Amino acid sequence: MTYASGNFRAGRERTQSAIGNHYFHCMYIVLMKKAGFRGFNTRAVQAGEIKDPRFGNVTTPIFQTSTFEAPNTTENAYIDNTTGKPFMYGRWGNPTIQAFEEKYASLEGSGHALAFSSGMGAISATVLSMVGKGEKLLALNELYGQTYTLFARTMRGLGIETDFLTLSEINRAEFDARKYKAVFIESIVNPTMGVADVKRIARVCSEADVPLIVDATFASPYNQRPIELGARVVVHSVTKYIGGHSDLIMGIAGCSGKEFSGTANLRKALGTNPDPIQSYLAMRGLKTLGLRMEKHNSNGMTLSRFLSDHQKIRKVMYPGLETSEFHSIAKENLSGYGGMLAFEVKGGIQAARTLMKNLRIASPAPSLGGVESLITLPVDTSHGGLTPEERMKAGIPDGLVRFSAGIEDAEDLIEDFNLALEKI
Repeated sequence: MTYASGNFRAGRERTQSAIGNHYFHCMYIVLMKKAGFRGFNTRAVQAGEIKDPRFGNVTTPIFQTSTFEAPNTTENAYIDNTTGKPFMYGRWGNPTIQAFEEKYASLEGSGHALAFSSGMGAISATVLSMVGKGEKLLALNELYGQTYTLFARTMRGLGIETDFLTLSEINRAEFDARKYKAVFIESIVNPTMGVADVKRIARVCSEADVPLIVDATFASPYNQRPIELGARVVVHSVTKYIGGHSDLIMGIAGCSGKEFSGTANLRKALGTNPDPIQSYLAMRGLKTLGLRMEKHNSNGMTLSRFLSDHQKIRKVMYPGLETSEFHSIAKENLSGYGGMLAFEVKGGIQAARTLMKNLRIASPAPSLGGVESLITLPVDTSHGGLTPEERMKAGIPDGLVRFSAGIEDAEDLIEDFNLALEKI
């Protein structure tokens, strides 16, 4: 039985009238789905919530249990959407995790969603459920370092070959998609901030009936929803903007029904599911995503303009700047430009390290998308596992700085940068 918000009143009446009979021993749960709400923030707060009329809870509980009674023959048993049956075992599914998936899917417009123990878990399970031994994947060359390593090294050992195209090449959309089982891109490239023309790439993939997988972590569902642009699957590191508070590690994949079952089965086999406490934290973060992204977008633009005008900065990479070579593509594919930017300091890697050492607000840390500002050198963190030749091919000089603008006040961030740059 499926429960939507319209069942709430009837459910309360049945639950209240059931005291003293077998309903007393079961929890009547109502799943608050999208219910036609149009506003992003309304859906972020309301969608997916699990509410028990007996307790009147306004937030989804943490179902901290490894197993469930099975068989569960209760008339109103809550259904695991990966099996179509009542929940049985935590590695297969959990109500708190599923509630988060429902909330995310309502924002992404994906129809279905599967949460994972990390962003790499989401990427690995999604790609491996579509591409097998003897088959080929087409991928963007300028990828997050661990994703590149997965495709170029790990999957090669499994008999899966990956062809890589540069962002400029893949944006021309002149590749023959029929040669591949799937195509994988990042919508905003990490860390050089190039923007993929998802609309154009998706048209080529669609004509060949080849799934396009888009890692939209840097954009978040607030600034971009790739499925609306023609992609078949979208993945995120929930650790970043969706969680938003640097206190969890999770991933998620949004997909249609065609890809859902295969990816769900592989998640079960690999054991890459998240735990309910992480999912609860992710739900809490997702509720404020729209509000936070407005500030991230604003701070990203303000800082990019400030740094572009500073005499000690050689180059700023941010798709919201009109000077960016990707600005026109960004306007077509994004509704906001985010809080991520990259730049080169005059003086190279030593000057960059001096800047990082003297900033008071931003913490030197290899993550992004949190409420606090973070700064890192990709050569030391996200892309440290690549060879110097691979980094240069991806356009990542050793002195490149990546900055994740938090939600602090822009005037304080600018003052902090001014003082730190004076030390160079």
